[in-house]
Amino acid sequence: MVATEAHPTPAAVAADARATQQGVLSVKWQLAAILCAILAVPTAAHAQVPQRPAAPPVAAAPAAPTAASQATHVAVIDVGYVFKNHARFKAAMDRMKEEVMAAENTLKADRDRINGMMEQIKGFNPGTPEFKKLESEIAKAQGDFNVDAQLQKKEFMDREAKVYLSVYTEVEKAVEQFAREHRIAIVHRFDGDPVDNSDRNQILRGITKPIVYIEPGIDITPDVLKMLNAPVVATQPAATQPRTR
Repeated sequence: MVATEAHPTPAAVAADARATQQGVLSVKWQLAAILCAILAVPTAAHAQVPQRPAAPPVAAAPAAPTAASQATHVAVIDVGYVFKNHARFKAAMDRMKEEVMAAENTLKADRDRINGMMEQIKGFNPGTPEFKKLESEIAKAQGDFNVDAQLQKKEFMDREAKVYLSVYTEVEKAVEQFAREHRIAIVHRFDGDPVDNSDRNQILRGITKPIVYIEPGIDITPDVLKMLNAPVVATQPAATQPRTR
């Protein structure tokens, strides 16, 4: 007896159709949810990359001086002439000369006293108590005299050096100020004293001068000297003002 194949009823077919439709809808909703999740996650291209702080602005380099602003002129100055005619330098040296003369007079008196003692000792016989006593006094006086003379000489030389340094510093500052105001790039030192052709040493000095020719217009000696003497000249009568170079 052959078994007959059971055919689904119309109700069963409808139920299967509804189940299939519901499964398809469920899959569609799951795919939509996955797609939304993917879109919500930022990709590497759209991810927020932390930015490094910006570097501070670089200060602009100072502009190179143009040819119009650069100092291009050359000048010369006779420093020896400035010292000879510098009012305050001359006054300081004159005061020092007076002090030197006073010190020399004091030393001369001491030297005369020692010479008198040396004449006096000739009247005593060597080896006598009077001779020995006076001999000791002469030796002490001579030693004191030499020490005092050396100390005074050193003191005056130190003071003189300080005066020269002080005045030369003034000269340097005045030259710098004048050069800046007149766009002078370099100032050479020169000796403007005339050469005595009858003096061998002066002839050699003239031959060895570092500067052979100078245009008169570049000598700033009178201008600098005027700047240095201005405070003194203003308080002196016109007749005592230094002559221009």
